[in-house]
Amino acid sequence: MAGKTPSKTGRRRIATLETARDIQAGTVALRRLCPVMRRVHDTIGDPALRRHAPGFAGLARIVVGQQLSTASAAAIWERTARAVDPFDADTLLALDDARLRAAGLSQGKMRTLRAAASALQSGALVLDADVPDTDLFNALVGVSGIGPWTADIYLLFCLGRTDGFASGDLALQIAAQRAFELETRPSALQLSELAERWRPWRGVAAHLLWAFYAHERVPR
Repeated sequence: MAGKTPSKTGRRRIATLETARDIQAGTVALRRLCPVMRRVHDTIGDPALRRHAPGFAGLARIVVGQQLSTASAAAIWERTARAVDPFDADTLLALDDARLRAAGLSQGKMRTLRAAASALQSGALVLDADVPDTDLFNALVGVSGIGPWTADIYLLFCLGRTDGFASGDLALQIAAQRAFELETRPSALQLSELAERWRPWRGVAAHLLWAFYAHERVPR
């Protein structure tokens, strides 16, 4: 299973998705676990592995990109990364709002990034890959402006958690509705309950559903 190699300290690492082979292993397991995932995989094949840099920069990139188109998010993130160089908590907190606003950040996103930077400085937030999922999730949502979606996406994309899942993601909800042929789009709670069948490969199931969502949106 992905990410189960013992570390040098003797502890077993938290399972993560690191390569395309990990995605392939997950799809094989999901095909056995769930007929719907089998049909989704038959439709789209192996999805691409999506990973971002971990740490404060990775978290900030997720915050910056919320509720924006892909193109807008990329442009604002590029300007933000140039403004905050090096991208760490001390550098961001030293910048005034005018500099961050010039990069394209809204007041709300500036507040969230400053809150996260302050939490990192104080030690209330530790973005360490060895921190258990539940502990890291709780620490993230404890930061003002960071909600469950941001925390879940950080665990999945920045840390590559094999069992990470973002039940509050609209695209995942729509993809699940279509894949399961549901009359209505499932709520975050309903999708979370549905996703229990995919453990411990919910992260791969999410990749499959995102790819399925994109496939269904393409005119044919």
